[in-house]
Amino acid sequence: MNGPGPLGDFLQARRAQLQPEDVGLPAFGPRRVAGLRREELAQLAGVSASYYTRLEQGLSRGASAEVLDAIGRALQLGDHEREHLARLADAARRTTRTRRPRPEKVADETRDLMRALEGVPALVLGRRTDVLAWNDLGYGLLAGHLDPLAPQDPAGRPNMSRMLFLDPHCRELYRDWNRKARAVVGNLRTAVGLHPDDPLLAELIGELTMKSPEFVALWRDHRVSPCDAASYELQHPVVGSLTVTQQTLALVRSPEQTLIVCTTPAGSSSEAALALLRKLAEPVSPRPLSEGGVDGTRMVERNRISARPGL
Repeated sequence: MNGPGPLGDFLQARRAQLQPEDVGLPAFGPRRVAGLRREELAQLAGVSASYYTRLEQGLSRGASAEVLDAIGRALQLGDHEREHLARLADAARRTTRTRRPRPEKVADETRDLMRALEGVPALVLGRRTDVLAWNDLGYGLLAGHLDPLAPQDPAGRPNMSRMLFLDPHCRELYRDWNRKARAVVGNLRTAVGLHPDDPLLAELIGELTMKSPEFVALWRDHRVSPCDAASYELQHPVVGSLTVTQQTLALVRSPEQTLIVCTTPAGSSSEAALALLRKLAEPVSPRPLSEGGVDGTRMVERNRISARPGL
């Protein structure tokens, strides 16, 4: 193993975020690095300093559930972070051959569900936050400046994490961009714990690390949290300001995929703004939902939604 690996990186980062006074230990003398020393963390967890050091350096892969639980308590990890720690430890025990994953596909049942949600912005994300499908309103709300057929091409699918950090449109779309960015990074941390050997996920993390200093700062923090439900104020280029609640729903038939739906409070100005966007996206004629959510006969209508200069 080269370097400490994901498990060691996580332990080092979380140890650096704790001070002796946070855990009831006296602070003796100056410290060369931030946070607790390894021997202090080992003391809190009830393990030997040498054992903890080997674990953090990636030289030991056999930590038991009891030891991991003790280390999680010593690091003051939350429930999601403890689950993440267990996944990283389990991945460290296994040696697997890395293979390039097959392109992700949307199940017919999921496509049927998307059609039933035509009046609500919705999109399907894969394990790496690639957009596998979106309906008309989901496209118009979150990505009206892109090619509506892009999700049909596995090699050129939009990626919501990449868009958030590297696409100026998304920076302008979210009023509190920093909060959305923290949520996305926390979700990516969970994905890495679930799929530590996914080369495409590693490529995405590497690209964001090279191109976005903001991503580097957030990634270094090693916070883990799921993007389950949160409200965001948007500044849409066509319908103006509105607040939507983005909810992440699990798909039983496709457990590595998630359905994202955006809702607004009943009777609110945000609901009115969404209704206006729906009207602007009104179909010229009925057509089946494709992976892109839009067929060629709708391109004129789509140009109306994304016709703002500079998007």
